[in-house]
Amino acid sequence: VLPARSGRRHVLHLLQALLQAPPAGGSGTTTDLAPLLLQAQALIRRRAQVFLVSDFISTPGWERALQALAQRHEVIAIRLLDPLETALPDAGLVPLQDAETGEVLLVDTQDAGFRARFTHQAQRREQALRQHLAEAGVDTLELSADQPLDQALLQFIRLRQRARQQGHSGQAPGLRPAAAKDTDPPGHA
Repeated sequence: VLPARSGRRHVLHLLQALLQAPPAGGSGTTTDLAPLLLQAQALIRRRAQVFLVSDFISTPGWERALQALAQRHEVIAIRLLDPLETALPDAGLVPLQDAETGEVLLVDTQDAGFRARFTHQAQRREQALRQHLAEAGVDTLELSADQPLDQALLQFIRLRQRARQQGHSGQAPGLRPAAAKDTDPPGHA
């Protein structure tokens, strides 16, 4: 937990802490966002702007905690997307490892039926996630996993400051209201 401060120097400090955090893969457990969101709600006393950086692949039940946090604070969900989570290429037999549990499965990506079922499930998961974010009332900034997070966050903050200085009550470019229906392919903001 880093104490809240303002200014460019603090933003850079936050980004440095994010970039130096050890990877969480292979722990044998699934991420559970609910306790983290509840902890944030308990720690943050005054109204604040909260950036939630996640792929939102979590144990179910985090939605209510996010909604409660968003009722008191301005929450911006920064979704990290991997294009391979939405559609598999035809690459033959591929070993896939769950980044959190370490489980390895051998998958035949040449099977068109398997790829179609995978894509269908991914679309359903995406639709449910967007609905949960919309119901919580948070804005979402979507970034491809291969985009540098620090650069995207700094650009977002600059654009948002510019929009506020110009008297726009709207959002900064690249920010999508969670309730909006968009046809952009996954990984695009």
